Amino acid sequence: MKNGFFDGSMPRGVLEYYLSHAATAQWIYLSDTLEDDIRVILKTGIKFLGRASGIWKAEMPDEKHFALSKAAADRIHEADPEIILQACIFEAVYREDLESTKIPAFVFEAFGLPFEDRCFDYDRCVLTHGSYIPDISDVETQMWFYYRAKNYIDCGYEAFHMGQIHLYTARDRDLRCIAKVLSMMREYAKTHARRHKIIIDAHSHSLVLGGVSLLDYNAMPFTRYPVLDREGEKLVLVREGKSGGGISQEGVYEKALPFLYEYDNWGGKDRWAHEHLTYEQRAWAQWWGYDQITWFACQDEKSRNEFLDYSFRWTAVNNPDGFFAFPLRRPCESGEEVGNYPFYKLNNKSDVCPDGYSQEDITEKLLKEGYEKYREFANPSMLDYGGKDIDDPETGVRLPEKIVLYGSFQPYVGAVENDSNSEITRMYYIGDGKFSLSFVMPYAGEYDFGISTWGTLSACVCESGGYPYSGSGGKSKLIIENDNTVVRITFTYMTNEINIEMMS
Repeated sequence: MKNGFFDGSMPRGVLEYYLSHAATAQWIYLSDTLEDDIRVILKTGIKFLGRASGIWKAEMPDEKHFALSKAAADRIHEADPEIILQACIFEAVYREDLESTKIPAFVFEAFGLPFEDRCFDYDRCVLTHGSYIPDISDVETQMWFYYRAKNYIDCGYEAFHMGQIHLYTARDRDLRCIAKVLSMMREYAKTHARRHKIIIDAHSHSLVLGGVSLLDYNAMPFTRYPVLDREGEKLVLVREGKSGGGISQEGVYEKALPFLYEYDNWGGKDRWAHEHLTYEQRAWAQWWGYDQITWFACQDEKSRNEFLDYSFRWTAVNNPDGFFAFPLRRPCESGEEVGNYPFYKLNNKSDVCPDGYSQEDITEKLLKEGYEKYREFANPSMLDYGGKDIDDPETGVRLPEKIVLYGSFQPYVGAVENDSNSEITRMYYIGDGKFSLSFVMPYAGEYDFGISTWGTLSACVCESGGYPYSGSGGKSKLIIENDNTVVRITFTYMTNEINIEMMS
């Protein structure tokens, strides 16, 4: 039996199999290099194609859209029937789309309403007048969501990304309306989906009603911290929040659901930021004045390869429930700014894919290598640091609740340099009087570090077994020999023992 087999249900292990082989393949149903895309998918072992279909605004008539979506799904499943394709239902609706789409009879029937010969009513769907954000508390919006989901399921799509779900549930504070729609989607899938099951995510850390997660897994874009002392527009990733738990759609209680990170897109290059902000100001304007994928596409090939490797390791170390969706295909706003093409493509540049950015080889390497060796260094899945009201069993001494790594290395893991009170580099209590923190250092070099107890500079340690000191000087060296080195530092409070482990 293959790792990706499922029919009617999907245990967590199967879900994680797909998420651990995930890529964003936005609008692949429109790809002009589909055959080469499929070659890359098969070569790398990608099994989950995120954002493979969906609409944003008035792109084409729905009849054509769904026909093209089905044709692409059929071709991809012909190449590998195990693959899951994801469709999108976003947090935006537009008059051009709704008022040109007739409501099919099956929609009225599903909602127990008499048939009406009419199109969708845009004014009923939006949250406020003049807004493009839908209002899921209105039945008209529920009908629009269900209509789209039913058609994608019929086209062979087995996953749904529901966009910024907290925006369009603003009037649905008890989540009853969105729960109803998602339940209707799942019920339809039980009979009509390829494998009688769909999986659903949204940009959310948690969406739980009555103890049950409405989503199969949570998903968010990365969060960044700019690096100003390196040549070019460099940045590092920062963990933000955690994946919430609850009873899964399989009926199993999970402390933390799986989590999927991605490079998001929302507008390409911010020309105003580039024209009006200083270098230092622009560092904090989104991703150096770009959306995420456009920033990534604007790096040179070597830097793109290194950042993919870094993102993969960072995900494995910083969130043991997390996975990284490689950017197989993602839109950039303007071809003028990124080569002559509007899409970033993972494909190696060739005669059949002249607009490729050539990251398929590093992706193949990382996906075949897998997450597990880096998971050995992973921080705890929960952001509860522990160490509260715990006494050393031998002496009865109360252990600190807060212990922080600080020093010159901190900006490269997303913290302020020499911040002895940082939450970003706070160590986790792991038992037996020990505190630990793992992180990925993106650049080789010589750094320093100290350990502050209780998050202050009044009692710091820098030498294993040494005496505490007060002040900001006298820190220990941290020698990083290779880029993207995984580091774990463990500290035993009662003996001041410090242990440093590294994995290149």
